[in-house]
Amino acid sequence: MVKVSTLTFIKLIPLYETIDFMKLDHPITFHPILKERIWGGDKLTTIFKKESDKSNIGESWELSDVEGDVSVVASGELKGKNLKELITEYKGALVGEKVYNMFGNDFPILIKYIDAKTPLSIQVHPSNELAKERHNSFGKNEMWYIMQADHDAELIVGFNQDIDKETYLHKLEEGNVLDILNAEKISKGDTFYIPTGRVHAIGAGVMLAEIQQTSDITYRIYDYNRVDAKTGKERELHTDLAVDAIDYKQYDSYKTAYELKKNESSELVHSPYFKTNIIQLEGIIQKDYSNLDSFVIYMCVEGTVVLNCNNQAFSLQVGQTMLLPAAIDTVELNSESAKILEVFL
Repeated sequence: MVKVSTLTFIKLIPLYETIDFMKLDHPITFHPILKERIWGGDKLTTIFKKESDKSNIGESWELSDVEGDVSVVASGELKGKNLKELITEYKGALVGEKVYNMFGNDFPILIKYIDAKTPLSIQVHPSNELAKERHNSFGKNEMWYIMQADHDAELIVGFNQDIDKETYLHKLEEGNVLDILNAEKISKGDTFYIPTGRVHAIGAGVMLAEIQQTSDITYRIYDYNRVDAKTGKERELHTDLAVDAIDYKQYDSYKTAYELKKNESSELVHSPYFKTNIIQLEGIIQKDYSNLDSFVIYMCVEGTVVLNCNNQAFSLQVGQTMLLPAAIDTVELNSESAKILEVFL
């Protein structure tokens, strides 16, 4: 418990006296924001039971503060309020004082599940500096955790050789850019960190969890000459914008190595922009977040978990997401067999 002096307490009363912090004593769930995509499939609706009458849902935005796509609370006393309204009202009690001091009323990360029936375009994201200069936005550092992959499914991550800008543009003009890109065969549990500047694409037959900075800035550099059924035209490419955003270096390894420990938080990706652990749960564990000073997000990537918090029980099934307000200190997790991603700042 944090101790404050009587003087400090008196000063805090006018600021917080009208806020009901009891509404933050449990996890918060949001309505998924489903996105039709030219490459989307039906796994998000058939496997994860997301409700839609569409057949090409490529993305489920689970927790978003992107303008025009702000997540709305699905149930409980806060039902109907959106994420922006919650941060504005509850500030550090919701996201953590250090997080609120850094980002104000903006939520810093975007949480998605993605189903690629066919390959995504080859793309790259700009750095924070470029995104700020060009779009008044954050950059888009992100990570992928593979939840399901069809036989021989693959990703494109980075280059398979060191190249320069001129070589890249020449290959692009020839239509042979795939020759210089690194393709990785993947399986369930594989994890990749995609920093800004790294060329990448999700291949066909892949379903994954994505954690990223709050940004929707993407430069599309190659799209297999596909035609959008709605417009009858090939989708726009962003060659001129992308060329100065790309990191042309080849790296020794692109896949994230990690050790999976039972009933512990095992580190996956710890970046300056978000931290993600994986918990392989078999039984009951207690989690203490009293010293974290951040919200925590749970993404269930396998099985079902029962979360007990302040004498209340909540179910988290595969393909679902929960936000734990920073005001929550401890929770109990219970499952015969499950895996969850634990995301925080």
